[in-house]
Amino acid sequence: MSEYQYYEFVAVDRPLGEADQAALRALSSRARITGTSFTNYYEWGDFKGDPVALMQRWFNLHLYLANWGTRRLMMRLPARSLDPARLEPFLQEVDWVDVETFGEDFLVDFLQEDEEPDADFDDGSGWLAALAPLRADLLSGYLRVFYLVWLSAVAQGLLPDETPEPLPGIGPLSGALDAFAAFFGIDADLVAVAAERDAVDRPPSGDAARMQVAALPEEEKTDLLVRLVEGDPHAGCALRARLRDDDAGAAAVRRTVGELRRRAQARAEERARAAAERRAAEQRRQAEAAERARRARLDALRQRGASAWRDVEAEIARRNAAAYDRAATLLADLKTVAAEDGTLDAYARRLEDLRARHARKPKLLARLDRLRAG
Repeated sequence: MSEYQYYEFVAVDRPLGEADQAALRALSSRARITGTSFTNYYEWGDFKGDPVALMQRWFNLHLYLANWGTRRLMMRLPARSLDPARLEPFLQEVDWVDVETFGEDFLVDFLQEDEEPDADFDDGSGWLAALAPLRADLLSGYLRVFYLVWLSAVAQGLLPDETPEPLPGIGPLSGALDAFAAFFGIDADLVAVAAERDAVDRPPSGDAARMQVAALPEEEKTDLLVRLVEGDPHAGCALRARLRDDDAGAAAVRRTVGELRRRAQARAEERARAAAERRAAEQRRQAEAAERARRARLDALRQRGASAWRDVEAEIARRNAAAYDRAATLLADLKTVAAEDGTLDAYARRLEDLRARHARKPKLLARLDRLRAG
């Protein structure tokens, strides 16, 4: 396959009507179009639509993947759900993320355009489903996905060692965050180190949640309830964002870029040592198995006695290279048995007799010479 491009769009907040689907069908006659999605791939040619325009008009999620290395994830969400000022600490020295405002919405665009072909390339299916929960996280005010973006700048050495992390941790790592790191190739050791500390911005639950909700101003509670009654799909996320404990995050001790790098390096070295130990253990296991097999083969050969020499003659009679190789292997085993049994002189006499009787077979003699010299 010389070229492959995968496009997938998903509508979350509003399903696609018949007119919407007809307009999308005009862009592609072979795409799979449903009431909530548009999916297509290209092995030649290009998509006729503009992904940004489609996101602004119809969709909330978009994923693009090409086998030459480009990967893209877009998410559209209401402007009131995201404060751009909160993103500034995450996007220092990052040039592959764009947050654009249009109308009452934000369009968050993660775009990596690598020049190297993707060695672990796949067809793209399944990625967007794995990444979709990240949009709900953003709607609820949780910015851990931007911490992963920040880590890409750390991995590239773009931030000074004294720079503090933008969040005091992102653990436990969710499946969606793990998928994001894998999709965009963010250093796995840095991600694991970042997740060693739990995130502090998780919403309260139980009695704590009840107390915080009760403490909200009456006007705000009424507004949230009205949004819920009117079917606003983001009302629950808005409440979770409202209850987010920003004070806990501000008070938590932040690690520095230098600390994260050193811890990630130590983790990588430990992982490399563990891998080397596993390889060494596997090599020992294979060597021990090979030795057991060799011993069993030699013991069986010892029990066969003179019949083994008849097998050598039978292989030589086939008069081809493969048979000569099998004869030589059998003779090598017979030599080992003779050395162990103290009968090397008798073995040497039989080998010389074999050479004399097959003196007109130069290819066989070459193999026998190697045995005699070994």
